[in-house]
Amino acid sequence: MKSRMTLLAFALVATLPGLAGAGGQMPDGSTPEQKAIVAGDPPFHAAKLTLENVPTRSTTPRALFNGRNLQGWDSWLGYKNYADTYNPAAKDKPIGLNHDTTHVFGVVTEDGAPALFSSGKIWGALITKESFKNYHLQLQFKWGKNNWVPNRPRNNGILYHAHGRYGAFFGTWMQSVEFEIMPHSTGMLLAVGDANGGRSFTDVNWNVNADIDVGRDDAIPYPYRRFMPGGKRVSIQVPAFNVEAASDAEKPLGEWNTLDLYVYGDESVHVVNGVPVMVAHNLRTTDGPGKPVRPLTEGRIQLQSEGAETYFRNITIEPIDHLPQVRAQQD
Repeated sequence: MKSRMTLLAFALVATLPGLAGAGGQMPDGSTPEQKAIVAGDPPFHAAKLTLENVPTRSTTPRALFNGRNLQGWDSWLGYKNYADTYNPAAKDKPIGLNHDTTHVFGVVTEDGAPALFSSGKIWGALITKESFKNYHLQLQFKWGKNNWVPNRPRNNGILYHAHGRYGAFFGTWMQSVEFEIMPHSTGMLLAVGDANGGRSFTDVNWNVNADIDVGRDDAIPYPYRRFMPGGKRVSIQVPAFNVEAASDAEKPLGEWNTLDLYVYGDESVHVVNGVPVMVAHNLRTTDGPGKPVRPLTEGRIQLQSEGAETYFRNITIEPIDHLPQVRAQQD
């Protein structure tokens, strides 16, 4: 099960003071501080989740990918060697804005149709030039052949409500909320903060936050939290800054998956192949410790490059006037 951990929860999180387990391992719930954060979480109970009151389409969805080129998108690339992303001793600088000379991102033909290709070799993102709010985003993704990071699952993601500086998070991604794309964990939600130019997790301001209803699932790594309607509503916080999807709705490797992201006001819903797997409330952000907290209701959209070849296609967006509801039927 440990291999299912997201990027943000691998051993480097152990650099956070007071959060590392014995021997400097990743947070595993063994310390009093870690135990206190998840104390009182109710047991997770699986349920069949359905999407109701889905917004009615009033306009033709707008294509964010024209099938020919990357018009409407910026690229931002982090470090030439992805291993330097979290290496405080590294001295190189991010590659930066619209300087993708090695074609990390491109347009290809896959399964007879145009697709955006993210190579994963250098970490970074394609970023919409526009900012969006109150929308339904839909896209399809499929894993490519290669995974460039040894001993780690394939990894990618949709980072939404992106705001602030380019590369704020370890020189690589803007502050945002993540719709995780990872085998067995697609739809997980994570907070992406601002590392203040540093490369240690001790440097991060976890400015982005959300409230999620959770249940405790001891079959997954710490913080053992899955989305569970009717569960305990918690605020994501270090080291428990991720909540696992309610279920694994991803198709087998090599098949296309359809992802739907609904955002309205300061709430969001993640849907994987028609199955709702996450609802977040009270999305919020701040400019730093001691600064006012404000609702996070809009931002740019980032498609990641994070170690594994990924194809994206049929990327559309349309306005909505309300959020769909997620209902649970106990198994």
